[in-house]
Amino acid sequence: MTATDAQAVATAASGGAVLRLGTRASELARTQSQTVADAITAATGVPVELVLISTEGDRSSAAITQLGGTGVFVAAIRRALLDGEVDLAVHSYKDLPTAPEPGLILAAVPAREDPRDALVARDGLTLGELPAGSRVGTGAPRRVAQLRALGLGLEIVPIRGNVDTRLGRVPGAAEGPGDLDAVVLARAGLSRIGRLAKVTETLDPLQVLPAPAQGALAVECRTSDARTRELLGRLEDATTRACVVAERATLAALEAGCSAPVAAYAEVAEGEAGPELFLRASVTAIDGSDGVRGSVTGPMADAAALGRALADELLDRGAPELMAVGG
Repeated sequence: MTATDAQAVATAASGGAVLRLGTRASELARTQSQTVADAITAATGVPVELVLISTEGDRSSAAITQLGGTGVFVAAIRRALLDGEVDLAVHSYKDLPTAPEPGLILAAVPAREDPRDALVARDGLTLGELPAGSRVGTGAPRRVAQLRALGLGLEIVPIRGNVDTRLGRVPGAAEGPGDLDAVVLARAGLSRIGRLAKVTETLDPLQVLPAPAQGALAVECRTSDARTRELLGRLEDATTRACVVAERATLAALEAGCSAPVAAYAEVAEGEAGPELFLRASVTAIDGSDGVRGSVTGPMADAAALGRALADELLDRGAPELMAVGG
């Protein structure tokens, strides 16, 4: 039996056609999409093929804030999904706009990777060991703001590009110019493409709080596609969903996008009355001169309300003025 014949048998046995999964073409996007594709097939028997889609964020080397911020990596994929060119899409959840997209639904949020940020530095250094004046690369305003707020005297350098391009900016980390002392990236992305050995320090959220939904994936399909919705629902992780709903509710209530200096991180732990969600969030001026942090605890079922309540607290404490401070 040929591979094509085997796929046809599997498709017939599963009771449906091959699912077409739209994804960006970067190594990270393809890797995380293939992970979801394999999970779908393992759970349902339905084969999944990847369809590579070029997005505005992939085609431009400009800073995300110059491209319009939130959504530059997802708009083209969502168009293909709405047009029926693909059946589902896998996004890095933190890249999604907070407003829902008419006609589409987040059918599954799989279990989350470690959401913390990671430092990759020359000579195996940690953040605290970098000398004053060290050049540290990151493209995220949130990281820029929080790194500056630590008062370590670091020079923050804006960078773009895929993971290996960024690693190449650090001597010895990958092929590249090696013109920086360190870079800060999401630990989840490094894990997914097998680059964890490059990490010299995983940053404590007490120092650098992660982005809302960092480390989580969002699996999206058309609202009207009942079959695909049912298949994707088997990948759902309720704890991850509650955490990211709380984090992104904070982001939405602050009326901020992924290019704003907003951080939020939720965890679930066993409380007296069952599982409880503990949510922390912060807003930091881009120049690092000031910031506000807060936290809230409550039932998992109240995730969205908890996120909004924490955002209200941060707004009362001056978050809008901090988001307006330039660097």
